[in-house]
Amino acid sequence: MRNHIRLRTLVLAIALTAATQAVPTLTAAGRENEPAFTLTSARVSLDGTSNIHEFSASTNAVRLVAATLGNAAASDPLDEALKPGGLTAFEVAIPAVGLASSKEDLDKNMHKALKVQEHPDIRFRLRTLEKTGDAYRALGWLTIAGVEKEVALNLQVERKGAALAVTGSTDLLMTDYGITPPKAMLGMLKTNPKVTIRIELLLSAPQTT
Repeated sequence: MRNHIRLRTLVLAIALTAATQAVPTLTAAGRENEPAFTLTSARVSLDGTSNIHEFSASTNAVRLVAATLGNAAASDPLDEALKPGGLTAFEVAIPAVGLASSKEDLDKNMHKALKVQEHPDIRFRLRTLEKTGDAYRALGWLTIAGVEKEVALNLQVERKGAALAVTGSTDLLMTDYGITPPKAMLGMLKTNPKVTIRIELLLSAPQTT
């Protein structure tokens, strides 16, 4: 009987130890794997030119995949994110099929060129965020149509109460991502491979209770 009681005590001790080790580490948002802030609104646009006219496609369907701070206990996550090394992870995803212009034929060919069936998301994953004067420079990896390339985004950041308004842009060549520039009107409209990507994000601090 005494050995049986000792065995039960040992099993209980092991179970309590395992349960303690399994307690998740809280992020700045207060929950495991939850971003340090939320994406209140967003807009991503693609501006380019063709042999006939300029064109633009955009979407508001932007998803915040990750936003992690080095100091998860920071009282002001937004301020912490702008400090050198403060933001240890940041990633957004944009459904490629959501990009739309005013030209239905161009959209159809654009989605085909972006290979939306095989690669549904366009993604940006941050490597470093650097302050340059009154602005910022975000270095990271942009994945389009399954091809990942390093890019630099020039950003303007404005604090608006409990939110950060972030705007930025970068130029790129569609051909660098294995994309054939879309055509329309039976080939009469041909797009330039060079496009400008613009982003507008409103990031909000988590609600405290």
